[in-house]
Amino acid sequence: MSAVRIKKNDLVRVIAGKDKDKEGKVLSIDAKNGKVIVEGVNMITKHAKPSAANQQGGIIHREAPIDISNVMYVYKGKTTKIGYTFKDDKKVRVAKSTGDVID
Repeated sequence: MSAVRIKKNDLVRVIAGKDKDKEGKVLSIDAKNGKVIVEGVNMITKHAKPSAANQQGGIIHREAPIDISNVMYVYKGKTTKIGYTFKDDKKVRVAKSTGDVID
């Protein structure tokens, strides 16, 4: 498995699958399995029994994980690959399309 270049709270666009071209913020990352959960993407319906946390129970709509290879980082409205470079002895992410430092 290659290095995970996408981080939590990054804005990404889905590039494959039923939700292609949707954009959203990364809510969580599972680097071990190569999955990400993106806000408003790959919505599923889950039937929940009443519990202490959820008194009412019922039908819940939530995001399901999608493969990290199916999302791409959005920089200034366009998708771009992410690379790394060293700046002032610190490793930083850069947008490959423009060469700008991301964070």
